[in-house]
This record gives sequence, structure tokens and C-alpha cells, in this order.
Amino acid sequence: MGTAAELNRLINESSRAVFFGGAGVSVPSGIPDFRSSSGLYNRQFRYPAETMLSHSFFERHTEEFYDFYRSCMLYPDAKPNAAHIKLAEMERKGKLDAVVTQNIDGLHQAAGSCNVIELHGSVLRNHCVDCGKPYPLSYITSCSGVPKCESCGGIIKPDVVLYEEPLDGDCISDAIYRISNCDLLIIGGTSLSVYPAASFINYLPRSAKLAIVNLSPTTADSSADLVITEGIDSVFSQITV
Repeated sequence: MGTAAELNRLINESSRAVFFGGAGVSVPSGIPDFRSSSGLYNRQFRYPAETMLSHSFFERHTEEFYDFYRSCMLYPDAKPNAAHIKLAEMERKGKLDAVVTQNIDGLHQAAGSCNVIELHGSVLRNHCVDCGKPYPLSYITSCSGVPKCESCGGIIKPDVVLYEEPLDGDCISDAIYRISNCDLLIIGGTSLSVYPAASFINYLPRSAKLAIVNLSPTTADSSADLVITEGIDSVFSQITV
């Protein structure tokens, strides 16, 4: 099993590292993941969680969507953990080119990261589907039922990518560009089971190093230069740059 010291060495030897993260990055901040034994997708609801997070469910059962969304997807009091904080420090010191995240919680930015590519959007941004007026997260959490636009009365939708919706083309291009030009890719807190995001690691240059920090096995373990099966906050709290 790999160690934090080995990851620290790879980071300090690199000049253009990229971090690719998933739900496990935010678990130490108190936000549940999706696919672990205690994750969201293994809990019992009236409908499967994947169904309630789909575009068609949002359109046909908007009130039920928001009941689920508010109770299970929003954690406005969550704070960045050691991994978020260290990644922001790495960026400030010129050791990290970008964070590519599948998370929607905005904790990387809260920790101070600037170059964050949010593949699946953010709960912090919301908009009216009719007139496009933007709304903050506080507007969603402060009302009940289906949130409506103050200007035109249209339904407000979170700026998150639901099932059946495509990823933003600019985010895809930026993520692929960053990964294809890095010399170290650190994958953390993801089992690499969500596509198309997981396929982006195929753009990693052959000369680049690949490090994985995840509690469970991933599909890329066999091709990685380093695999660490420890909590991501514990690992990154030991990194010095």
C-alpha cells in the first residue's frame, strides 16, 4: 500500500499537477457519498435516488424533487476539510494547475481554490428556467415547495447536471486540456464509475504519473504509479509543499 510520503514526493517532483476528485473528497466534511454501503444510493426512498435526480423527474415531479433535494443534497453548513485546504495551498504555491471535481458543494472554492472545473455544476448556483434570473442557494433553502422566480414566476432549477442531461461542453474541454497537459494526475475520493467524467483520465500523457487516493479499489489502480487506500483528509494533512 502506498503512503502519504510517496505522494508528497510525487507532488514536489511535479510542476503541473491536476487533481481529479469525487464524492469521497467531501465525506470528511459531513457530506455523504453515493455508492458506499452507507451512501445515498443505498438508502431507501419512495423512488430510487438516481430516479429522483433525473431531468425527467425534475420536470414531472418537481415538488418531490425539491423535497429530496433539500433533505439529501444540500449541506450549507459544511466546511472544507484538510484535502480541500491542502489543494488550495498547492494551487497558491504553483504546484497544482487545476481541480477537476464531480462534486457540487463548492467546498474547493470555499477553501480558496480558484481553478476549479465543476463537471456536474454547483448547488450554489440556481436559475429560473424561463427568464434565466440567477438565485443563490439561500433562496432555495429559505422557501418550501417548488421555488419560483420573483420576476416571472418560472420554476427555479439548480445549476447541477441531472441524470439524462449532458455535461457542459466548456467544462469537458477544459478538464481534458488540463489532464492532457499535466505531469501528475491525483485521483481522490472516486471509484471512477461515473461516465463520461471517469473516461477523462484516458487523456493522461504516458509520461505523466498517476496517483490514486481512495478507500475502495478503482478501475485505474492497475495502471497507477501509486495507490493509497486511506482517508483522503488524513493523506492530504501530511502533504508539505
